[in-house]
Amino acid sequence: MALMAEPAEHGSTEPPAPLSTTVRTLGLVSLFTDVSSEMVYPVNPVFLTRVLGAPAWVLGLVEGAAEATASLLKLYSGAKSDRLGARKPLTVLGYSMAAVSKPIIGLAGPWGAMFAARLLDRAGKGIRSAPRDALIAEASTPDQRGRAFGLHRSLDTAGAVLGPLCGYAFLRAYPDAFRSLYFLAFIPALIGVLLLVLFVRERAKKPGENPPAEPKKAFTWAGLDPSYKRFLLVLTIFSIGNSSDAFLLLRAQGNGFAAESLLLLYAFFNVVEACLGYAVGSLSDRVGRRPMIAFGYATFAIVYLGFAWMPSPIAVWPLFVVYGLYYTCTQGVQRAFAADLAHPDRRGAELGAFHMLVGLAALPASLLAGFLYAKVAPAAPFYLGAATSLAAALMLIGWNRWERPASLEPSA
Repeated sequence: MALMAEPAEHGSTEPPAPLSTTVRTLGLVSLFTDVSSEMVYPVNPVFLTRVLGAPAWVLGLVEGAAEATASLLKLYSGAKSDRLGARKPLTVLGYSMAAVSKPIIGLAGPWGAMFAARLLDRAGKGIRSAPRDALIAEASTPDQRGRAFGLHRSLDTAGAVLGPLCGYAFLRAYPDAFRSLYFLAFIPALIGVLLLVLFVRERAKKPGENPPAEPKKAFTWAGLDPSYKRFLLVLTIFSIGNSSDAFLLLRAQGNGFAAESLLLLYAFFNVVEACLGYAVGSLSDRVGRRPMIAFGYATFAIVYLGFAWMPSPIAVWPLFVVYGLYYTCTQGVQRAFAADLAHPDRRGAELGAFHMLVGLAALPASLLAGFLYAKVAPAAPFYLGAATSLAAALMLIGWNRWERPASLEPSA
């Protein structure tokens, strides 16, 4: 069956309603937080091994444990925000933990201190992700969620572009001043927390909404809406072949790219999403989420086939541009689609389930890609990624007509 768009406001010539202050502020919070995080993330391995003297295997321990911690906390924090009936406190806590972790690393002596700080940083990400997305969903109407999440992704990615450039400029001016860089990174993180505390407001509940006579049901996987289960199945199939972006960079390095060129390449593809994320999110409000996600998965397949064949090093630049288009069409739109499908009473937990699934799938996907890259052929993980992404795209194209469960939305 052909892809069908979600119902929209057809025939209206009125301009779309502006996004709320809460949505715009959360975008700025993510921008400043990503400037802080990406300013230091690329130098974490150097600081850990060269400055703190940790052996190379510790890097895998630190990053693996940190990401696993973030993934496991996303479902818990989302469910906790449902029970509290408030999203902002956990969101503030999560962003504050990430901010505080930067000066702790700057002060670290033994590598165990950095290990603890990275766990604190990623735990903060795990705690804030689902409540923050629930805040965005509840501060926007269903027909503007694509724009809301698109704006958030654009500003988040802008931070991912600015952060490495700021770190690069600082270390060019002050070589090896790694500890000072971590203290500097605390400043934009603190600005983000202050913006969150001062300007983000939760949507006030209306009389009669979520009446106490009808107690909320606790989150269970079995209790998910069938459409949401189907979406998570599609996401799982796609994720099997969606290994770490490090393999794309490794493939590029194997074709003649120097280390400094890889940094520019990584920033370059982020520019695409930073520029187009809002427009694509807005488009998903009009044409539907699934067509955009399916197009993104098909784009991913093209990029991975390109990296499998890799005819020339010159092809790496355009392939990374197209890869940025995949990110643009999926990252914010998938979150908006998950928010559409989630039950309002369990939105925090159900968005947490989405985030947890994506996070946990990254580890086996990357382990499988590493095995294929080393033991079969460098092109093998890219053929796998192309196959799983095409399968996921076809599942979306064959999806029955999508009808948004408007009855689950609070009455206007």
